[in-house]
Amino acid sequence: MVDPVVEPVAENEEALPQLLGDFAPIDVWQRHMNAVFYGLRGERVREFYQTFAAADYRLGYALAADYVQRATQRQKAHPDPSTPGAERPTLRANGEEARSRRADSEKNPVPLTIMEWGCGNGNLAACFLDHVKALDRDATLYPRIQYVLIDASETVLDGARANAELAKHGDRVQFVQATVPDLQSYADGSVDRIFCNELWSELPTKLLLRKAGDVMEEHIRPNLKETRLIDYPDWPGLVQAFDQADVAGLKPLPAFLEDILWEREYHKIEAKDVPFRRLITDFLKLFDEELLIPVNVGAAVSLREAHRLLAPDALGFSSFDAGTADEAVLNDPEKPCYNLVGGQFSFMVNLALLEDVAKQAGGGQVTIEPQKEFVGRSLGVNVMSLMDVLASHPNLPQDAPWQIDRLLMKTVEALNAGYVSPYERTIDLPLSSGTPEETRRELEQLLARQARQGVPDTVAYLAEEEVMKAAGQLEELGYDRSILQAAFLSPPQPVDYFHFRMGPDK
Repeated sequence: MVDPVVEPVAENEEALPQLLGDFAPIDVWQRHMNAVFYGLRGERVREFYQTFAAADYRLGYALAADYVQRATQRQKAHPDPSTPGAERPTLRANGEEARSRRADSEKNPVPLTIMEWGCGNGNLAACFLDHVKALDRDATLYPRIQYVLIDASETVLDGARANAELAKHGDRVQFVQATVPDLQSYADGSVDRIFCNELWSELPTKLLLRKAGDVMEEHIRPNLKETRLIDYPDWPGLVQAFDQADVAGLKPLPAFLEDILWEREYHKIEAKDVPFRRLITDFLKLFDEELLIPVNVGAAVSLREAHRLLAPDALGFSSFDAGTADEAVLNDPEKPCYNLVGGQFSFMVNLALLEDVAKQAGGGQVTIEPQKEFVGRSLGVNVMSLMDVLASHPNLPQDAPWQIDRLLMKTVEALNAGYVSPYERTIDLPLSSGTPEETRRELEQLLARQARQGVPDTVAYLAEEEVMKAAGQLEELGYDRSILQAAFLSPPQPVDYFHFRMGPDK
């Protein structure tokens, strides 16, 4: 249970020159920290965390295979190549007019608009477009695609623009700096497909609880560790630059985001500040009092906007992120509501609540499935990630990070005997501090001799055939063949990566 009272860092606030700001709802500070984080570190995001789309190709290929299959089925049902949702000519209307309109649409087909919200480095878009082009042998889909990459950070968009693989699709691609609520310039029913990867966890999220009939929300405020004060002789200047998210003013200063300490207190929520407030209030009644529940308000708003944008016969919206749809997990006081990565908040996604939101918004059918099941089904293979392989080791090292680094790179070396990516990419692993010199040299050699088309990331998806081809070498590293095989069929963890799909089609 959570006791909704102030949790001060120290009794005398005047003795805390490290205070960086005032109390505000956690989603307010989340938005602020996103702006600071991406402004300072947008070019170096992969140094802090990896996503399933940052370097690997299989999520993009799975989305492409799914898109081509569904679009082909739609074309067979409606052979007129006009935009999804547009009025289709039929022979029951004036026959001459119908034939004329059909001929015109074949000569000048209306584009198929695909949006990616939170585009990262552009790798997902590049892989998606590569594979759609390869699968679209009759060239009925790829030439019509207009792929819109949307991100709130211009720094992130600059990285996507610099993606050489994506540049090959230059005439198919647009870049837009915006947040999801900023998309009003796009007409209702004008989009065929929307997807986002690991975006919902970064969108504004409130932490709510019930207490004595009221709904309370968590407020936080930032302090800097006292040990860091010596690094900032102009303390008022730091506070002002941080308060204004002045990236230009913060960049020359020593890094401090990881050293922020957050105080917490709880206040009655203002109903006007919460979208879908009645639905959310009813949802909270399913759980114990004084129990924090993540309420992904930004994700909820994105579902409403997706419903507005998607055409009546569009191919739907998909989000991929870490979360749970299990109410028993949500009712667990020990659940991980959020993590702080590089100073940035990353929230668990409350998929159970968002399913209710999607239904209320009229978004059509909702499906929630483990992400690896979507990837495997779409590509016709069983898959698991490199981290899943590592986690299956019967004697995973626990003593020092560098031992994990060594096992990881030895595992990659073994897997690369049977793994060949369509792209030339290699793992860029920052070595753990304190790594013994001899081990450091070994790791540097392992990194230097990686296969150019080898496993590209720690969260890359691996096919069962690729893993089992390397089973002998993996056994020499202490892996168990039967455990590896079982891992491909293992159920999701209580909090895991899921595919949330909303759309009018089945």
